Amino acid sequence: MLTINDNDFQRLVQFVHQHYGIDLSKKRQLITGRLSNTIVSMGFNSFKDYIDHLLNNQKPDDLELMLNKLTTNYTFFMREENHFELFKNTILPYLEKEKKDHVLSIWSAGCSSGEEPYTISIILKEYFGAKAGMWDTRVLATDISQNALRAAKNAVYDEDSLKELSPELKRKYFSPTSEAGVYTVSDALKKNVIFRTFNLMDPIRFRLKFDVIFCRNVMIYFDQPTKEALVNRFYNATNPGGYLLIGHSEGLNKATCPYKYLMPATYRKI
Repeated sequence: MLTINDNDFQRLVQFVHQHYGIDLSKKRQLITGRLSNTIVSMGFNSFKDYIDHLLNNQKPDDLELMLNKLTTNYTFFMREENHFELFKNTILPYLEKEKKDHVLSIWSAGCSSGEEPYTISIILKEYFGAKAGMWDTRVLATDISQNALRAAKNAVYDEDSLKELSPELKRKYFSPTSEAGVYTVSDALKKNVIFRTFNLMDPIRFRLKFDVIFCRNVMIYFDQPTKEALVNRFYNATNPGGYLLIGHSEGLNKATCPYKYLMPATYRKI
């Protein structure tokens, strides 16, 4: 395994924080463990040579490979199911009553390989049933990773990803592929999700404000100032009465958070 000196470590940490908001200041061992083999396979002999290349050229493919190595993207359908129960039993009845134009604006921010936005779409289809055609329920799903978005659009998942789904939902919204234990998402779900590349450090300038923002298990990578700045941008992009749902392992500072705290990982713009 390669070693990284203090100067190169700080150069990489500062670059990643400045461009992506990710705080790696306490992740030295993770950086060396996850990047060493990649650096050697790319033909570099040291972290210095690799970081020089990365910072001087800033090639999108190289940057994305680095980010994918340093952030985990493990997810599955119905992850943190409490949120989807709240979405089905509380949020959607409220929106059905309030949204006279029948347009819902829902954002999966940091959608990774697509399990979250497709789960949201399943809940929407199940909730509205025969009335689904009367509503625009399309979900915006964004991620900074092109690899993640390609996997999400491809919409092929194994048994492990589907482990929390009921047999009924699995049968209704997935079809087995020619490969054993591998499934593809139904066309109805695919058509209900709009995938876009988006860096959460950028200004939020989408056409509509959002009724619900799912940003779960993303801010664990951010330091407190970055997190607070992002939450303020989310707040400004949320409709009055709208919700922000974050990961259950995450928390926001109640003193500075503009949203009203409802319960763990659940906030609302009052």
